[in-house]
Amino acid sequence: MQARRLHRFVIPLALLLSVVSAAAPQITLPNQKDSLKFAIIGDSGTGSKSQYQIAEQLISTRTPFAYEFILMMGDNLYGGSDAKDFRKKFEDPYKSLLDSGMKFYATLGNHDNPNERFYERWNMKGERFYTFKPKPGIRFFALDSNYMDPKQLDWLEKELAASGSDWKIMFFHHPIYSSGGAHGSDVQLRQQLEPMFLKHGVDVVLAGHEHFYERIKPQKGIYYFISGGAAKLREGDVNTRSELTAKSYDSGYHFMLVELGKDTMYFQTINQDGKTVDSGSLTRFSDADKKKLAGLATTQSSR
Repeated sequence: MQARRLHRFVIPLALLLSVVSAAAPQITLPNQKDSLKFAIIGDSGTGSKSQYQIAEQLISTRTPFAYEFILMMGDNLYGGSDAKDFRKKFEDPYKSLLDSGMKFYATLGNHDNPNERFYERWNMKGERFYTFKPKPGIRFFALDSNYMDPKQLDWLEKELAASGSDWKIMFFHHPIYSSGGAHGSDVQLRQQLEPMFLKHGVDVVLAGHEHFYERIKPQKGIYYFISGGAAKLREGDVNTRSELTAKSYDSGYHFMLVELGKDTMYFQTINQDGKTVDSGSLTRFSDADKKKLAGLATTQSSR
């Protein structure tokens, strides 16, 4: 029995030791005192060496960039959701973060068991979709894009209408805009959600599912990001001729850091070697500009 327990301990330790030599990322965000700071991982739950590599980089960035929580874009556990799966594919890789009290907020992916919503450390409180407000003026909305039923759409309509927040940020698994060859844009989901996003002034939409990183050119006054490469990679999958892409990265694993100021979103995307593969700042579109862009897009599509 002792030998078995030792063996189970050595596996994650060996994975951690294999990434110790990776360079610590250089933080380029403004890192302002009063901004909201958070991180993003997607398609992370493999328990593989790649997950530990990204976890180590994620952990190392917290000292210079004190992010407050981590968003999970779904596919949080591949291949089962028993206690051993939660331990191997979540609790062990992010142990030091969890021990420090770091909060994770998850959304369900197509490889996730719906019952994972009851797992306390993912802060879903048993719900497939939910919202939280970490700071005045900023609200996040987590959706279950596996099953966009009328109940969820009605809930979202009411929550967005009552939000009153300056920043409205959505996160869910399946991207409604994507240049991926394996999946691409989920047009049906876009038809269900985009009119509501435009009506209520959503600012940012985050997704996973595609095993790469993509920053989409603004669509009707909304910024879209795909971050699905925290442990899975579909190398060479981004369509390089796509008119949607502002920036993409499909040759390595990655995670994101984000900082929100009053009207500006700063972001930095980092790979498993600690190198920055994308960064920048985006100014939040005004309500007036959003209405103009949404109206222009509607007019063009009707021609």
